[in-house]
Amino acid sequence: MLSFIGSLNINLIDFMFINFSLLIVFAGALINFLEPHLPLFITQSFRYGKHESKGEKNEFIRLLEVPKAWFKHFYVFALGWSVFALYLTIKGIILKSSAPDFVLDALDFLGGSSQRVVLLSSHETLIVLTLLTLQCVRRFYETNFVQIFSSKSKINVSHYLVGYLHYFGAIVAVLLNAEGFVRGTHGHSFSFRNLKVAQVICCMIFHMCWREQYKSNMIFVDLRKDKAGKQVTEEHRIPTGRLFNLVTSPHYLFEILIYVVIFFIIPQSSSWRYCTLWVISNQVENAWLTHKWYKETFKNYPKSRKAIIPFVF
Repeated sequence: MLSFIGSLNINLIDFMFINFSLLIVFAGALINFLEPHLPLFITQSFRYGKHESKGEKNEFIRLLEVPKAWFKHFYVFALGWSVFALYLTIKGIILKSSAPDFVLDALDFLGGSSQRVVLLSSHETLIVLTLLTLQCVRRFYETNFVQIFSSKSKINVSHYLVGYLHYFGAIVAVLLNAEGFVRGTHGHSFSFRNLKVAQVICCMIFHMCWREQYKSNMIFVDLRKDKAGKQVTEEHRIPTGRLFNLVTSPHYLFEILIYVVIFFIIPQSSSWRYCTLWVISNQVENAWLTHKWYKETFKNYPKSRKAIIPFVF
C-alpha cells in the first residue's frame, strides 16, 4: 500500500491540509446553521471543551472520547519533532551537508519526489524552524506544567489524532522544499548579515504574538486560582484584561497570526500556505463556537466583544 501511494507521486502533506480545511469549513457550516437538524453523533464528535455537546450522549461516540488534558501529549511530540528538525537544519548548515537518507526517503514519500525542488534557503529554513520550535517549547511548558484542564472535559479521539498530524505536517511542510532536504542539495552557511528587513519585522511580530498568546493563556489559568496561586475551581469564568476586552479568543487570534507571519517569511512554500489555511479555518470556527457559548452561558457577557477579530468579527 505504501509503495502504491508513493508511486502516485502526490504531496500528501498538501493533500492532508487541504482536506482538513475543507472538512472544518463544511462541518463548521453544518454546526453553525443546521445543528438542530443534525444527528447527535455529528455534534458530539465535533464539539469539545467548553462548547461540547450538551444533553443526551451517543454511547458509541462516548467510547471514542478521551480527556481533554491529553492535549499535552501532542505537545510532547511536537517539541521533540521540532527540535529534531532544527538539529538537522543546523547540522546541515555547519557541515554543508544534506539530511540523512532515511529523512530524504520519508520526505520523498510524503511530498512526491518529482515535486520536491528547493524553494527555501537554509537561511529561511533556520529562521522558520527556530520560530516553530519556540512555539512548541512554550506550548509544551504551558500544557504540561501550567494549564489547568477540567477533569470532566473530553475530546473526540479524532481531535486528539489531528493534533499529532498537524504538528507533524507543519514541520514537514517546511522541510519538503528546504535546502539540504531535497536530494542533491546541501545546507549553506548562515549569517545575520543576510537577514532582510522584512524577516526581522516578521520575527518581531512573531515574538509579540508568542508573548501575548502566553499572557492570554495565563489569564485563563488565573481564573481557576485564588490570590495565593492555589487552584480553587474548574469552572469557566469570564476572562478580562489585555485583548480579552475586545475579543473572546485572543489566543486563537495570535495562533493565526503566528502562522501568517511565518507565511510571509516563506510565501513561496505551497505546503505552508495550505497549513496556514487550515489553521485559520480551524481557529476561526473554534473562536465562533466559543463566542456563542460565552454569550449563551453568561447573560452579562460584554456585548461589545467580538469573536476573534477586534471590532470586526
